[in-house]
Amino acid sequence: MKNIVEYSLDGHVAQICLNRPEKLNAFDADLVRGLSSALRQFDEDREARVAILMGAGKAFSSGADVKARQCRSPEEFERLGGPQEPDAHSGDLFTRSVQWKPVIAAPHGYVMGLAVGIVLECEIVVAEAETMFQITETPRGLGGARYWGLAHYCGAAAFATEVALTGRFFSAEEAHRAGLIARIGKKEEYLEIARQIARDIAANPPLSVRATVRSRRYFMDSFERDIAAQTDPLKLYLTEDFRESVNAYVEKRPTRPFSGR
Repeated sequence: MKNIVEYSLDGHVAQICLNRPEKLNAFDADLVRGLSSALRQFDEDREARVAILMGAGKAFSSGADVKARQCRSPEEFERLGGPQEPDAHSGDLFTRSVQWKPVIAAPHGYVMGLAVGIVLECEIVVAEAETMFQITETPRGLGGARYWGLAHYCGAAAFATEVALTGRFFSAEEAHRAGLIARIGKKEEYLEIARQIARDIAANPPLSVRATVRSRRYFMDSFERDIAAQTDPLKLYLTEDFRESVNAYVEKRPTRPFSGR
């Protein structure tokens, strides 16, 4: 039986690979739990100093598994407190750390919805050229405030607002110009660029590196929590517009006009 998330170590550099390619690495509860377990393994691994996070197959991740997480009844959403299970929430994957080791995201193909948040929470992003990103929560009716916040925190400013409000696709090249991505590489080179950056980081005193990571994540998490305090009470997953968007996605049809309800 395959591991849904694979973990390996080369010297001081760990590799964490999302391994649900048949579903474009869409996040259901099991994949979130698998990534959480791999990050915990990385945190506890005495030899590992830096991790590279990537995805197997055609895409880094298409985001949340719509059928597994968003096709629920209003009663189920109320019971869970939202689309994500309480023990499989992607929003705190990087804030449960003990050692505060840096993670480099190496996305390719597509990075959508929930996966945008995971990538931007990593300390550094090295993307394959022409990788496409989308904050799908906006057209889905869930609101892109968290992703706006993360992109804004990373320095994208006006660009963050545009892509969060429109929900349009944007390329790795656009993201690089806006400051969201550190480096871009061709298909045959982007992973080696990520590995070289990881080796450069690993050559530094580990505690010095982790002090910076801890501070970065503290302020990032504080910003995200402030946004959640404003948006969570809206319960957008209970609106008619959200239900229409999900139904249109599942039925493979255009959405009907939204009602604002």
